[in-house]
Amino acid sequence: MSPSTPLAVSPVREAAVAAGVAAARLATTTGAQRNSALRAIAQALTDRSPEILAANKRDMDDARVAGRPQAVLDRLGLSDGQLACLTDMTRDVAAMADPVGTVTSGSVLPNGLEVRQIRVPLGVVGMIYEGRPNVTVDAAVLCLKSGNAALLRGSSAARHTNAALIAVMRDAVADTAVPADAIQAVPGTTHAAVRELMSLRGLVDVLIPRGGRELIEATVRDAAVPVIETGVGNCHVYVDENSDVERALRILVNAKTQRPSVCNAAETLLVHEAVAPLFLPRALDELARHGVTVHGDARVLVLAAASGVPSATGVPSATGAPVVAATEEDWDREYLAPDLAVAVVDSLDAAVEHIRRHGTGHTEAIVTESQSAARRFILALDTAVVAVNASTRFADGGQLGLGTELGISTQKLHARGPMGVTALTTTKYVLVGDGQIR
Repeated sequence: MSPSTPLAVSPVREAAVAAGVAAARLATTTGAQRNSALRAIAQALTDRSPEILAANKRDMDDARVAGRPQAVLDRLGLSDGQLACLTDMTRDVAAMADPVGTVTSGSVLPNGLEVRQIRVPLGVVGMIYEGRPNVTVDAAVLCLKSGNAALLRGSSAARHTNAALIAVMRDAVADTAVPADAIQAVPGTTHAAVRELMSLRGLVDVLIPRGGRELIEATVRDAAVPVIETGVGNCHVYVDENSDVERALRILVNAKTQRPSVCNAAETLLVHEAVAPLFLPRALDELARHGVTVHGDARVLVLAAASGVPSATGVPSATGAPVVAATEEDWDREYLAPDLAVAVVDSLDAAVEHIRRHGTGHTEAIVTESQSAARRFILALDTAVVAVNASTRFADGGQLGLGTELGISTQKLHARGPMGVTALTTTKYVLVGDGQIR
């Protein structure tokens, strides 16, 4: 190679450079201009839904041929109704208040200098995610609303759906003030492309991994780019001795069965020993009717046998699944499936200790009529979301008025809990004077 021959630039780096240019352009757009682009995306998702759904069918067919488990198929599928929800979500986000330029604090110093702290975009946001093609739209929409460029790397299982969604969104913004390169797929289909994305410190401002434990841990461990760590969801429901049994049943069934394959579904049930004889037989029956396999500790197995629920040595009933003996690994498992680890505990403190040992800092719920027990539970647990007398399934940006979310952050710096548009901003100080010098 001669000295004048330029070095080849990889496609991943090219995409990151283009995203940086787009982010700089976005920084000068108005909220109204970005909202106009979002409304154009919403309309395009509706107008071009047949091609999006056809692409998703290709991915679903490939996944079935490959023998992917049901939990993967559930996350991968995109129906007419789900696509309509994405369209509504995009319009809802467009209607939300603009976070960019919001003054978070302000004062006037004794020398007359005005000091304001305002919200500004992060810049280039890289998303690495598994399974769900809806994340492609969630990420692009939240990034555009908050003035950021999005570099998107979905899983190979959803490659046709993600490609179609990104093409639709890029085409939709072509006639708006938003540059198309603000929405890009990370080029390449290999892990090498992901590793290169992780290395682009200075070109990518932040990485957000969303998926299973292995993906998140690998990103946190290997990335040179700053990472916002989203959480694996080993979520617990604790039924206190002072609980309403009917309320506890409704919450438990919803938390476990409403959609088992998501990170805010309950994976472990803890029941106070004082209420266990009354609550557990009914709970086991309800779980069996919903086809949930219970992985129970010794006391749960005794109550299951007494209530007639099929045991580990029995045959699943026609209406449900058996109760099996829990292993030590079950307490740490994110099933993402119709399975639930269940234990009887001696006290609220024992429940808290169990959660501290096995929880992932995502979402924990208590069912109790005691305000003091609820307060102790809230204060004792270091977790992103705590629910009192409510399902863990409410740990969701869309449910909490954020429009949607990029994930649930379980770290403690910058963002924690469901991450909406505000979590995709940082701040800068603006000093306005009339000639003050130090």
